[in-house]
Amino acid sequence: MFSIAVFCASRPGAREAYMLAADGFGREIAAREMTLVYGGGNIGLMGAVADGALDLGGQVIGVIPDFLRDREVCHTGLTELVVVDDLFERKAIMIERSDAFVALPGGIGTYDEILEVIAWRQLRQLRQPIGLLNVGGYFDPWLASLQHAVDEGFVSEGELAQLIVMRDPAELIDCLLEASQT
Repeated sequence: MFSIAVFCASRPGAREAYMLAADGFGREIAAREMTLVYGGGNIGLMGAVADGALDLGGQVIGVIPDFLRDREVCHTGLTELVVVDDLFERKAIMIERSDAFVALPGGIGTYDEILEVIAWRQLRQLRQPIGLLNVGGYFDPWLASLQHAVDEGFVSEGELAQLIVMRDPAELIDCLLEASQT
């Protein structure tokens, strides 16, 4: 079964569109009988993506560090909950158990997670496709910053071009599936 790791916020964000997109992305994963792998919380975008998948009977694996179980209000209705020691182990397990990676809007933790998989892919330590669900242009300023790194010679154009950026959940999943076949 194809598994998608989703990195996203444990907060709802400033716009209702973020929560709706997270719910919709979770539903799209479940509708395609895929597995969602995510951070294990039941609040913010994390909770919305998990609930969206669970509402349609989807398989949802949460990976949460023990020290965050109370802060991120651990989701109790998951298919599987993996409790780990720290954030490093969380990312390692999410990477190990996923066929693709997607970032939804989020903060520093989300950027850390998606940048790590981008760096691993650049170093040829993983081959899975990586995408951004660019809700309302949320990632546009960050993408401009990455383009600046390309323009200044610190990142290759090819690496940035491999990042799949879409505003529609179904289109993003279609592109991830296609990229995983190459």
